[in-house]
Amino acid sequence: MSQRARLGAGGIESLPPEVQPLCEEALAIIRALGFPKPQQNVRSALTLMALAAMRPGLSWQAASNPPMGIRSILDVMRTTYERPYAENSRETVRRQTIHQFWEAHLILKNPDNPKRPPNSGDTVYQLDADALNLLRSFGTVEWESTLAVYLSTRDTLAERYARLRDLERIPVVFNDGVTVSLTPGGQNVLVRDIIEEFCPRFTPGASVLYIGDTGGPGGKSLYHDAAALAALGVRLDVHGKLPDVIVYDAARNWLVLIEAVTSHGPVDGKRHDELAHLFSGSAAGLVFVTAFLSRKALREYVHLIDWETEVWTADAKDHLIHFNGDRFFGPHERNRED
Repeated sequence: MSQRARLGAGGIESLPPEVQPLCEEALAIIRALGFPKPQQNVRSALTLMALAAMRPGLSWQAASNPPMGIRSILDVMRTTYERPYAENSRETVRRQTIHQFWEAHLILKNPDNPKRPPNSGDTVYQLDADALNLLRSFGTVEWESTLAVYLSTRDTLAERYARLRDLERIPVVFNDGVTVSLTPGGQNVLVRDIIEEFCPRFTPGASVLYIGDTGGPGGKSLYHDAAALAALGVRLDVHGKLPDVIVYDAARNWLVLIEAVTSHGPVDGKRHDELAHLFSGSAAGLVFVTAFLSRKALREYVHLIDWETEVWTADAKDHLIHFNGDRFFGPHERNRED
């Protein structure tokens, strides 16, 4: 099948010239309704156009809301908008556009028979009456006021998703009682375990100076005590490849650099040297730790762990594995040959 035959292949410019203006307008409506970025695309615009029974050359005042199944929507895309589709595109439209339209209450599901089984091949979708009224105002002087009233009666999907993300955030409590929250996903469950389980056992009374929020936008730092690090002779480029957690044990003058491994590598020889160079100005001794969720997870990486480092697993929280050969937990003088 050609590249263009896959639904969503190509942008608006790949559509016939007479379809492009209508698609631009549909995209503008989707953005105004506050849909997240994954729905701000040609696929969602064509779906909205089909559900509104729009054809090239019509104004939105002519929009209507016939009940339509996924196959009917794709048929309109193919015949009216000249956008070919692959057979497996039905699930893409269902899961990545229709589902979000329905969640935002833009469309109704099975308005003719709400008791229809969820997986029925007869399932249909229809624009909500308020949504249809809104679409009919697009391009008129009433658009802005109608949009404002519409949005005042319901949340945008982006706002709802943001609230759900906040509910799912992972709380982390420091030893001084301060609480921060990590975004869900990435390595952050393990990062919480490091702060709440590892630190009290192996660095009691120590201060957390840095936490990288791996689930946040761009993996940005969640907590960064730049002043305390600078006092130790360390100035970090937060855009660089930093450890996931940095802890300072003032009683022993140790700076503990901890990598949380769920999908990325441990403190191997290369990473050991990178961190040693990055923190070479530290007035505190450096301790290198790789943390895993479990000993089973460690198994995949154990052959990569570098000497003179430590390993901790959250499922055996009272124990450390010492990859050092001369003594237990603590800093080591680096003595590597070039």
